[in-house]
Amino acid sequence: MTVERVLDEPRDQFPIGMRVLAVDDDPICLKLLEALLRRCQYHVTTTSQAITALKLLRENKDKFDLVISDVHMPDMDGFKLLELVGLEMDLPVIMLSVNGDHKLVMKGITHGACDYLLKPVRIEQLKNIWQHVIRRKKVDSKDRNSGNQDKSAGCGEGGVGSVGTGNSDQNAKLNKKRKDQNDGEDEDHDEDEYENDDPSTHIKFN
Repeated sequence: MTVERVLDEPRDQFPIGMRVLAVDDDPICLKLLEALLRRCQYHVTTTSQAITALKLLRENKDKFDLVISDVHMPDMDGFKLLELVGLEMDLPVIMLSVNGDHKLVMKGITHGACDYLLKPVRIEQLKNIWQHVIRRKKVDSKDRNSGNQDKSAGCGEGGVGSVGTGNSDQNAKLNKKRKDQNDGEDEDHDEDEYENDDPSTHIKFN
């Protein structure tokens, strides 16, 4: 019944009731995060252990829309949790840390995280996290329709794999058309090869 009611709501109401699993071993940070997420009108489940979070996700597939996890936790590294969620489930994961070191941020993004938020988290940041869910669903829907079985995609447009591969394939097709039209012209051929490599510079992280 709840599902039907949610589906009947106007599309712009979607973020209300989004199901978030928050994971942090620091009880104060977890309470603050929970309070802010609830103020955004999300449904929140919290746990202080990454292992418990993984168990909850495995036992309740399709009952969560997004995961927010601390990076440094005693029972399991946040990156390990990110890796396992990426392998076993199709959920966007946001990393959370007091450490904004560039290498750590890049590690999170390249491992498939949608975003990397620094503590203390602000409500303005959390108001927009629903976009990762929509983006992920759009990309998954396109992948299913095209029969694309590539599992290297990160997290929707924020993932390294999906943006890089998708744009390259698209540009390759466009460039092939150009090559057919300008058949026999070496200069155009060289230009197209250069353009085909170009999409990698457009990869953006959210």
